[in-house]
Amino acid sequence: MFSYYGSKSKIVDYYPPPKHKRIIEPFCGSARYSLKYWQNDVLLVDKYPVIVSIWEYLINDTKADILNLPDIVTGQNVDDFDITQVEKWLIGFCINGGSAQPKKTAKDYNTWGEAKTRIANDIEKIKHWKVQLGSYEELENEDATWFIDPPYQVGGEWYVKSTKHIDFDSLGNWCKSRNGQVIVCENTKATWLPFKPMIDMQGSMYKTTEAIWSNHKTNYDNVQVSLF
Repeated sequence: MFSYYGSKSKIVDYYPPPKHKRIIEPFCGSARYSLKYWQNDVLLVDKYPVIVSIWEYLINDTKADILNLPDIVTGQNVDDFDITQVEKWLIGFCINGGSAQPKKTAKDYNTWGEAKTRIANDIEKIKHWKVQLGSYEELENEDATWFIDPPYQVGGEWYVKSTKHIDFDSLGNWCKSRNGQVIVCENTKATWLPFKPMIDMQGSMYKTTEAIWSNHKTNYDNVQVSLF
């Protein structure tokens, strides 16, 4: 619903669909995978309190409340408006798209206008979702589709809860031990699981290759596609 660093909005359609009714995202961020399959029984988990607060707000808010939020144009600051802190955080992720932290001043890459409409139109879809603050290690093992999108081993240092907070060997073993379907996101520079190349991504400065590991067969076991 909102912009976030590392969001899967451009490539979500390339991931395998869930095999289970329940979806768990232990590093949920903007939860783009769950949004694609919003009808499912969704549990979002994140260590970053700002992300959890935004999702709690969205789950409990109304379409009218979202539409009543102010329009913010380039150069304006969220502190200039009489809105709550969590509303400032939500808007702050969209007024400088692709950020790992909410910003205060709207920049040229300000997507809040379209994001507000999108959120308002989609907000009723997520009322049955659950969200909790915590770490992946705290989750019970259960039959589910686990969509695991941690800060990347190479490139994930910009998150507030960044790679320095992750023991990747331990995370890899944890992923392999999950019951049900496991989908793990990374890029091809990662070494903590035997990732398969998935999609070439052309960024503003350089090209990277998204990668996937799953305990089920995927379309990327032998094939790689390009996305520009």
